[in-house]
Amino acid sequence: MSKPLLYRRCSISSGLIQILRIDMLRETENFVLFPGQSSSRSQWTVVQVRHKSGGGGWRPKQKVYHRVHELDKAIDLNKKPALILQLKSIIQAQKHGSLLLRDLEKHVGFVHKWNLMAAIEKYPSIFYVGGGNKEPPFVMLTEKAKKIAAEEGEATESMEPILVNNLRKLLMMSVDCRVPLEKVEFIQSAMGLPQDFKSTLIPKYPEFFSLKVINGKVNLVLENWDSSLAITAREDRLSREGVPESVGDRKRVRIAKDGNFLGRNAFKISFPPGFRPNASYLEEFEKWQKMEFPSPYLNARRFDAADPKARKRVVAVLHELLSLTMEKRVTCAQLDAFHSEYLLPSRLILCLIKHQGIFYITNKGARGTVFLKDAYAGSNLIEKCPLLLFHDRFVALCGRKEVNLSNEMQSSSVFS
Repeated sequence: MSKPLLYRRCSISSGLIQILRIDMLRETENFVLFPGQSSSRSQWTVVQVRHKSGGGGWRPKQKVYHRVHELDKAIDLNKKPALILQLKSIIQAQKHGSLLLRDLEKHVGFVHKWNLMAAIEKYPSIFYVGGGNKEPPFVMLTEKAKKIAAEEGEATESMEPILVNNLRKLLMMSVDCRVPLEKVEFIQSAMGLPQDFKSTLIPKYPEFFSLKVINGKVNLVLENWDSSLAITAREDRLSREGVPESVGDRKRVRIAKDGNFLGRNAFKISFPPGFRPNASYLEEFEKWQKMEFPSPYLNARRFDAADPKARKRVVAVLHELLSLTMEKRVTCAQLDAFHSEYLLPSRLILCLIKHQGIFYITNKGARGTVFLKDAYAGSNLIEKCPLLLFHDRFVALCGRKEVNLSNEMQSSSVFS
């Protein structure tokens, strides 16, 4: 009698997939190597999968998922700015623009308070500490920081048309042109939506949005369809780079060893370091790159989920969802929340792993994160929205160098 399989299905929001010790690989060989956990093989981590054998049973198969250290680093690089910006927001929310240090714990809790206290001490160019003697100590922004912080209003104003279009596109991709409001609130920070968007942004555009109670839940509903918005970020990039519509049909155009192909149905690919595709893999991948597929803005109910074209469409949906976020990345829990609205595959984690040239999953930091790889050059986001540019200018007060890899202030279909 063979050993029972240890396979257990897990959603990506519950920790990506069950992570198991590397030495179990020798005994069962029933796992995928996945980045981000400590082991004797620093490039890999083990996660569990199973594959059907020719005899009809399930047999274990080992796969390797390669780490991308530059994108892992992007998580670490965001920690310091996140602290600074969080403290800035807390201070600005106070009535007189200053915060008593003893009240900091009320806002962030006992543990996180010490992280912010360390930031206050470390960055005197941004935070000024006053008080003493009979006056309780307080913190406020320095004059230079206040001057730059005043630019946030202009950045927020520039963001409004971007956010409206992105929100409309988010609803247009859903099968019923509506999304539960609680799920929109779940990803509002990733999309750059203001905290009060429900009471400010939504009522301001009744021609685009409405709030309706459906099946006992408040839903954000699309009021009208705009075909001009049904263009993906991938399609916009191809048009800006001048890829002719007919290129994808030319048989003489071959796929490069890096997986990239010049065609209207192709995705930009960035294989991880250490991934060496052989000739047969590239041949099959070329067919996939050339294969036509339905637009993410067509209703998913129209397609058979088992159709290869529909499966490629799912990749396009995930690509577009990530493109609608400010930093072109979301937590695994945020992505997992939209299964029913976009009819995503039940084994979403395996879809992301299979297409590791397009997406990257890391569990660096407190939560797992999915990156859109073509939006990054190394650890840096290529194109930034006005709000992220403002964040960079403010954080630069601490001595951090601003990085803007885009030749223009911001473009792309979602940030224009």
